[in-house]
Formats: sequence, C-alpha cells, structure tokens
Amino acid sequence: MVRSLACVSLVLAACGDSTGQVTEAPQPTSATAPETTTSSGDPTSEATSDEPTTSSTTSATGDPTTDPPTTDPPGPCPMGQIVCDGDVAQVCDGMGGFSDETQCASACAPGIGCADCVPGTKQCDGQDVLVCNAEGTGYEDGGYCDPLLGLSCDGQWGGCVGPCAKLGSLSYIGCEYYPTVTQQYDIFDLNNPFAVAVSNAADATAMVTITRGDELIAQVTVPAEDVKVITLPFVTELIQGSGPTKHAKKGAYRLRSTKPVTVYQFMPLNAAQSNDASLLLPVNTWTGNYLVASWQYWDDYLLPGFYSVVASQDNTIVKLQGPPGGTNTQAGGGVDNQGSGMALLNTGDVLTVFSAAGGDLTGSFVRADKPVQVIGGHECTQVPIGVVACDHLEESLFPLETLSGEYFVGPPVQTPNNALEKATFVRIIAADDDTNIVYTPDQAAAKTIAKAGEFIEIPTTVDRFKVDADKRVLVVQYMVSQEAGYGTSDPAMLQAVPILQYRDNYIVYANKLWVQNFADIIAPDGANVTVDGAMVTGFQPIGAGYSLAHLELQDTATGGHSMSSNVKFGVSTYGVMDYGSYWYPGGLDLALLPPE
Repeated sequence: MVRSLACVSLVLAACGDSTGQVTEAPQPTSATAPETTTSSGDPTSEATSDEPTTSSTTSATGDPTTDPPTTDPPGPCPMGQIVCDGDVAQVCDGMGGFSDETQCASACAPGIGCADCVPGTKQCDGQDVLVCNAEGTGYEDGGYCDPLLGLSCDGQWGGCVGPCAKLGSLSYIGCEYYPTVTQQYDIFDLNNPFAVAVSNAADATAMVTITRGDELIAQVTVPAEDVKVITLPFVTELIQGSGPTKHAKKGAYRLRSTKPVTVYQFMPLNAAQSNDASLLLPVNTWTGNYLVASWQYWDDYLLPGFYSVVASQDNTIVKLQGPPGGTNTQAGGGVDNQGSGMALLNTGDVLTVFSAAGGDLTGSFVRADKPVQVIGGHECTQVPIGVVACDHLEESLFPLETLSGEYFVGPPVQTPNNALEKATFVRIIAADDDTNIVYTPDQAAAKTIAKAGEFIEIPTTVDRFKVDADKRVLVVQYMVSQEAGYGTSDPAMLQAVPILQYRDNYIVYANKLWVQNFADIIAPDGANVTVDGAMVTGFQPIGAGYSLAHLELQDTATGGHSMSSNVKFGVSTYGVMDYGSYWYPGGLDLALLPPE
C-alpha cells in the first residue's frame, strides 16, 4: 500500500480581500505540495453508503410489536454453514444446533469463521482508509482522505468525512478540478494571463490549492459567497505551435478546495481579440465517454481545431476514434492521421489532438477506462470561414452519459444594439446511428443523422427553437464573426444544456474586465426567475412552452451573480467586446441519464 503524506504546510499566495480581485500565482519554485489521489480519483467515493441503518418487520396492520409475523420462521441453517454469535464462530449441524463452536481471537466473519477482520469493514490509518479483503485475512488500501479536499478519516466507522465527502447530486459544483491551458494563436499576447475564477457558494471559507505535478503553484482562501480570480503561468507545450498531436506529461493544473466551489477558466483572462472561456466540470462528474465538438481546420492560416484529454489517475488507457470515415489529423502521441489511436495517460497528463488541412475533429469519440476530462475547440477561427475575424474557441465537454435528446437553442444579443440578436451556427452531433430529429418550430434543416459522429449544421441563424431527438445528441452553438453583419464580437463556442439537466438555482460568474456581460435565461412560460434578487422580465417565446430572456449583468463586487426560480431553468453567460467574446453554460446538473 502506498501511503500519502497527511498534509503539508503551504504558503498562502497573496490571498487579498473579498472583492473578487485577481491573485497572481508566482512562477513555479522549489516549494512542493503532496500529489495525492483517492483510489478512485473521486472525492465523493468514500462515506456515501457505509453509515449504519436500521430496519424492522411490520405486519399488515402496521404494528411491529403486537401482530404475529406474516411468514413462517426460518428453518435451521444448512449443515456446515458458519454463522457468528459475536466473536464466536458456530458451525451449523442442519438440525437447529451447532456441531462446533470456536471463540475467535480477532473477529468472526459469517461464512468464513475466525478471521483477522470482517470482509468489507473499514478502519483508519492516519488519513488512509483500510478495507478488509474478501478473505478476511487483512486490510487493503481503501483510498486516501485528502486534507486539501477538506477530508479526514473517521476512525469510528472508517471512512472519509468532510464537506467534500458528500456533494449530493452530481452538478457543476465540486471540490477537485483540472484547469488546462488550451491551444492559442501564436501571435497572441502572452502578457494577458491564463486564469481561473473560483466561486465559493458555501457558508464558510474555502482553502483552494493549485498544484502542477509535485509543485505548489498557488494557495488562496476564498471567503463564503466570494469569488477569487487566480492567474496561472502558461504551459508552453500546450499553448504554442499548431501541432502535431502531442502528449504533455503533467501539463494540467490540479485544483483542490476544502469546500464545494465552481470553477471557470479564461483563455486568456482579460478582454482581447482571441479568447474564450470554459465552465470546468469537477472530477467526480467525469466519465470515460465523450463525443467531441470542435471546428474545421482553417486552411488559409494553417490553424487547427483541437480537443484535449486530461487524466486524473495514473495508467489511464484512452482510445480515440475519428468521426465516420476518419478526418485529416496531425498524427502523434499514439493517434494516426485519421484521428484514431490509443494513449496511456498518467495523473495530470494532457493529450491534445490537432486537425490537419481539410479536417474537422467534430464527431470524434473518446473512450477511456478511467474518468477523463475533454475540452474541445479551435486555435483561432472565423465563423463562417472567410468572414473576418478569427477567435479562440473552447468548451469543457459534457460526458456522453449526461447528454439527452431535448435542447433549446437561442441566439445571444447583439452589441452595441442590444435590442437585436447575433446569429450563430448550430451543430447537432449524433451519439448513435439512425437518429431522428424534430424541431419546434420547424427548421429548414435535415431531420435524420445516419451514423454516430455525423452532424447537422444550421448556418447563420437567429432562430430560437427546440430540438427533440430520439437518441442522445450534443448540441453546440458558435457565434458568427464580427463582419458577418450581426454587431460586434467574434466567434465563441457554447454547448446547449440538456433540458433534463436544468436547475432551479445557480451561482454564475461574469468577468468584470469585459465591456459587457450577459446572461441568457431559458425558462418555462410563467416562471418566476430572479437574478441578484431582482425579477427577470422581457421573456420572448422560444417554443414548446418555454421562453428566452436576455439580461445584461451589472458588475457586482465579486463578479458573482445568484440566480433562482420556482421551476428549473437554463442559463448561459457571455462577455463581448470589439472583435472578442467568451461564452459558457452558467451551470447545470450532471446526472447520468438513461439512453433515449
């Protein structure tokens, strides 16, 4: 069993006050922090089902003490079966008695007899959880209660306890994340930093620790109901060049919090002419199955689309499958020139797959034997190709198991005339063969997709509509370039949230450094939605009994915004400027949904 250090005293990195200010992480130094993992890579994997429960037998009249039982009492146990009476092992004689009884020195395990421990029982060894093996002959490694996740091992029943041990339903709120630098245009200004915004919706201060490999990068306190923006050094092998496909060892950052938080990454932070942002998904929501959304290679400037795969556990086997028929791909890192291959990733490793001339990685599949994160996007592209100007695209993709067949699609607002709407390209990507689609209201677009990984593209539209597919699909929108005639701002990329993953409350972050920030809210007709305590108005029908409202977000002290409703609703957040934009889901549940 490999033991990890219980904790380490880490130096605070310019924590600052509670104003949502930017905290700069220093360049890596010799200071180190322990690189620790649970056995499953999931901070919720312990202490979820081991607490004691009680039960009783109740008769038809509902009285468990006075009514006779409704079934016959059990007969004698079979001859040779071993049962336990406390620490006494008894061998049944098949006639209601026992042929042998033994006082056990350590423990009695039913079906085994005297043993060193009872299979499945747990105990603590410092911060390590030990689990008795199936034979009852000793304890095995049952995971590590990471104090950087606010966990400790409870010796009374042998499991991890703490705010991050039980997060409730799966959602965008979690305790462990992997911020990942994505490919950028090489002329991009490296003085504009990569950064994460950490929002703490808990009722107590969170300690946030960021490492890369064994190096401590930053440690910051985030007070309750506050947001901290933390700048991080660029990772050279992830940001520069335009291929080939490459495997960057320990290329990702690891972010751990002692309280549940939400995390957004900005590539880069400040308003500029090549950027986008992603809502990161916590490790406990990752799976091993993803459908990729990207954008086509831009031949004129030799700029590729990409997707990045990040591992949280050692020895993760990742199998990659290009879209139907393959697509032109820059080979490398175990991936061939048609987008298929295999790679072995360790904790924090990043595999970035790049398209080649004429290629589009959209419709690729990622399948791993352990949970991974997948970010899809483009170095810098025009939408559509040939319309000025290009912008960086990225989105942390939802796991395949969280997708459904029901989505709403609506355009964002235009600027500077917010009364108008900005056109988008819409892609509907099939996860299964023979997928059929209905639009409400109807759209002049294809309604069938023959093969998994193929997609329907609806170009330059300001229509608002519902998508109903009979199988899982991934729906993605792309803002058109500024000179397409729909106001200022350049391309940004957004995944539509499945209606089944809507929530009735959100904490949303909008980058205060941008010229304007907006929230688009999709809710059932008549819903009472509030943002920062004020009722949202101005809803317009989007179809099928739902409406869409555009809301300009006014700056708050932290950049955080609280949203709630009497019913579940969806929200996306975006910022715009002249020739620039970012766009991401405001939040979502990430329940594992049954196939359509």
